[in-house]
Amino acid sequence: MIRSIAMMIALAWTAPITTEAVEVAGRGAIDLAAFSCSDTPRSTIIQRVCYDRQRNHLLVRVGGRYSQHCGLPATTFDAFASAPSMGQFYRTRIVSTDGAGRFDCNSPAAN
Repeated sequence: MIRSIAMMIALAWTAPITTEAVEVAGRGAIDLAAFSCSDTPRSTIIQRVCYDRQRNHLLVRVGGRYSQHCGLPATTFDAFASAPSMGQFYRTRIVSTDGAGRFDCNSPAAN
């Protein structure tokens, strides 16, 4: 019994610590270590949001795919997270109808 417990502790102690990473359309794998993530069961469109307050980067999962938005102020993220309709807020305030918005990561102002 003691050997079993000691073995479990040893395995836990030596196990590599890994963080979650997600594939983002057009950007590759993004490590979520710096992001604070939450599932969004109250939205029918937005499935998960991850936000990095240090860099003002937002990851949004819609339809099983992640997209990244850069330069998104914390106040905008807070309004998005508490909006009555997260999907509507996302479509109108974060992305435009052509898929590129004010917070496009390829924009020089966003990085």
